[in-house]
Amino acid sequence: RLGRAFSQSAGHSTAAKPGRRKSRADTGCPLSQCFICVGSLVFRPGAMQPPQPDDSVMAVLGRLRRKTMHIPGAVMYLQPSQDIRMGGRSSAASYQYTLQSSDLNELRSWEPRVRAALMGLKSLTDVNSDFQDKGGLTRVVVDRDRAAWLGVTMASIDTALNNAFGQRQISPIYAELNQYQVVMEAQRDQSTDPDALENIRVKSSDGALVPLTAFARWESAPAPLSVNHQGQFAAMTFSFNLAPGSAFSDVTREINAAIEKLAMPEIIQRNFAGSAGAFTASLKSQPLLILIAIAVIYLTLGILYESFLHPLTILSTLPSAGVGALLALQLCHMDFDIMGFIGVFLLIGIVKKNAIMMIDFALEAERTRGLGPKEAILEACELRLRPILMTTLAAMLGALPLAIGFGEGSELRRPLGVAIMGGLMLSQLLTLYTTPVVYLFLDQLRHRFLERRHHHPSPVSSGPTEP
Repeated sequence: RLGRAFSQSAGHSTAAKPGRRKSRADTGCPLSQCFICVGSLVFRPGAMQPPQPDDSVMAVLGRLRRKTMHIPGAVMYLQPSQDIRMGGRSSAASYQYTLQSSDLNELRSWEPRVRAALMGLKSLTDVNSDFQDKGGLTRVVVDRDRAAWLGVTMASIDTALNNAFGQRQISPIYAELNQYQVVMEAQRDQSTDPDALENIRVKSSDGALVPLTAFARWESAPAPLSVNHQGQFAAMTFSFNLAPGSAFSDVTREINAAIEKLAMPEIIQRNFAGSAGAFTASLKSQPLLILIAIAVIYLTLGILYESFLHPLTILSTLPSAGVGALLALQLCHMDFDIMGFIGVFLLIGIVKKNAIMMIDFALEAERTRGLGPKEAILEACELRLRPILMTTLAAMLGALPLAIGFGEGSELRRPLGVAIMGGLMLSQLLTLYTTPVVYLFLDQLRHRFLERRHHHPSPVSSGPTEP
């Protein structure tokens, strides 16, 4: 019934088959598979064919969420299937936040408060937890003094309960072609009923059978169906998706602020996990990685040109490329995710080739033909304009299919193409004018430094004077 309700709400026409069904939808997901599990349904859409040119996976998910939110007794969680998932356990949403503690009862007491705090954030959707507390247990409380008076030991009580409910394997029965395990247990209709404990008899020290009710009582209590662990400690994972228009960097700050307001004890450790943990770790390492890449490029160019200044001329083209990539992502309403970060790294290697072609020609003209810096860089700009435009155009055309987005999972690759094209366009417009200026400015600084050293030589220590 839940599958039919979802299919009708989402606009699917389904062909019913036991356990698996194929469906066709008019909401942007043309073909999907439905797997019926215990208490849940898992729909896996096929290749998405947007009905509108500006349609996206998030827009389709928004329509499905609005159309299925009225289904009674069901909670629906949606996540893009093409997103990169890094680490973490399987969850119903894309991002994860984990609580970890050595005290399970402490975790159970804080779970509803943390979930309510996360659900109160407008930047989050589909907030859920992997904690399942709808199970039950029956706790047997033994009066040890009365049991000792009756001659019943704890070992005999444990043996009696294990024989009734532990499914003990007694011995195998060997046949000619097979063997069968003999399992001792209570009758099936009594093994799940707590009232069956009234029929349990325990053997005392004198051989008499004492009813369990003579020295014990039992009580029912809620219990988790399963306890997840992380790093050998009990853990609970909250998964969530981002609301439309929310950036993950802003969401992490909001989550940390909301958790800090709860004043949780220090025994509970909290951290982002899975894709969220990888993203927060990358935010800390991104500046260092960029600085290392720039330092390696500077050392390589310094060895190539045998100069400390000319590599700075080439590196001066990088800021415009980074600004162009960020502006392009902002104009296209895209997040600066891991694919955009890869695009910025690619720009570091692509953009500097414009300055390299001009600096190579200018230095060669100065050293072999005796031209001045101004004449050499002007001639380099004139003669290297066509190769610069051709290489930039080739790189932009290579990134164009990524930016437009063709095929399944294209939304994952679009930030990469948009970042490359935006960085190339802005750097192409600026570096053709800024590179000659920076080249001449640094050359003048070099001449001034050499003149200052020439007019102010370092003092030379004189030897000892004769008496």
